[in-house]
Amino acid sequence: GRLPRRPCPAVRGDEPTTNLAPGTTASSVTTDSEQDWEHWADQIDSLVETPGQRAEMSSDLLDAVVKVYCLHSEPNFSLPWQRARQYSSFSTGFVIDSPNGASGGGERWLLTNAHSVQYHTQVKVKKRGDDRKYVAKVLCTCREGDMALLTVEDDAFWNGVVPLKFGPLPRLQDDAVVVGYPIGGDTISVTSGVVSRIEVTSYVHGSRELLGIQIDAAINSGNSGGPVFDREGRCCGIAFQSYDADAAENIGWIIPTPVVAHFLAEYARTKEFPGFPVLGVYFQRLESEALRAKHGLAKDHKGIMIRAIEPTSCSHGVLREGDVLLEFEGTEIACDGTIPFRKGERIAFGHLISQKFIGDTATATVLRGGEKLDVSLTLGGVTRVVPLGMDVDNPPYLVVGGLVFTVVTVLYLRSEFGEDFERNSPVRLLNTMYSMAETEDRQVVVLSQILASDATTGYEPDDFYNLRVHSFNGQKVENLAALADMVEECLGGLGPGE
Repeated sequence: GRLPRRPCPAVRGDEPTTNLAPGTTASSVTTDSEQDWEHWADQIDSLVETPGQRAEMSSDLLDAVVKVYCLHSEPNFSLPWQRARQYSSFSTGFVIDSPNGASGGGERWLLTNAHSVQYHTQVKVKKRGDDRKYVAKVLCTCREGDMALLTVEDDAFWNGVVPLKFGPLPRLQDDAVVVGYPIGGDTISVTSGVVSRIEVTSYVHGSRELLGIQIDAAINSGNSGGPVFDREGRCCGIAFQSYDADAAENIGWIIPTPVVAHFLAEYARTKEFPGFPVLGVYFQRLESEALRAKHGLAKDHKGIMIRAIEPTSCSHGVLREGDVLLEFEGTEIACDGTIPFRKGERIAFGHLISQKFIGDTATATVLRGGEKLDVSLTLGGVTRVVPLGMDVDNPPYLVVGGLVFTVVTVLYLRSEFGEDFERNSPVRLLNTMYSMAETEDRQVVVLSQILASDATTGYEPDDFYNLRVHSFNGQKVENLAALADMVEECLGGLGPGE
């Protein structure tokens, strides 16, 4: 409300002295300071919003941006039968329209980051200018692309909300306006900058390399999942990560709309997201003239050499080590592993593969033994011997007579050996991260710890922990399920308590 208008008391001298005209009383005199006070006090309300003031961003755009509140309960990978204490977080999301959305009676969607709702127990959203939080439901997450799709079943939430429209991939130096609810306040925040770089970059949350846009607008904690607008008011991406201030200044990254569209298209088709396809090969750049000559590559030809192939990938049995990959889907691959992107731009050729869907058929041209060949690939994923571990809410484990067995994942190593696990982990476990899985169900099983019991007397817990399990009764242990079957088979002839 408006402040009461009270003149300040005099502060100099015991009594103010004035020269009054004949017949004039002191109470009828208004001093200069009082006039100034009246002038500014009258404008306290009017200065908030005045006629002709520059309008802010369209209210429809801002009203489509919501604050996301999430309660998380992360699993304890060291003690997989229990979970860590709940904690809360806040981030940003925004409303989009599904193909059969509000107008067609279908689902109504919100987008945010996958890391914003990771291991969620409850998700709520709040609209701009509203004091009510609405319970949201997580429909699907895309871990690799750090995206999550939400909906709100309460119809009242959708009243007056206009879904955002997606725009095309921006150009360098195009405007970028980040809208969200970052740390530092409770109300909506707007920061602006320009597009600095467009290239294939590492998505930290999903440990995957996909197309990304670098901007110099501030992206802080809480901005995650918020929209980034171009000068036309179209959403050109989703804010999701930035460099620490200690490493670099004004470097933030957004997920471009082609990557977002890939996620939404897959969900609309299958109601889930199996991931982005990969070729599953390791390659050597052919920038060396001697290496090019060895593989029979003419001076005007370009390509990369296949040096290793994942056994569980789509390339296994189709491509061979020593093949020179010349083209993928008709696009020539340069000797440094890049492809033409837009005028004056080149990006990593992996972008071509990530644009496809799992199960799609693609054609590659290779040079094998001096002969050009066209081969067909059915694109898919790759099984990692040591996966990231985020794809399961409850880590698997097996307890046998006080012996605790579990599966090695990146998150397990981080839980056991800290953030710097690559330096602190035992070599016997760490080297499995860089090996290739022979089968899709391959896992690294470890004896995590020993619980004190009569059956484990003589086995000191301090001496037996994080030991890799290679075999059981002479049989090779391929995964945790196989170990459980072997134990069950041994116990099959025993009675209760034996």
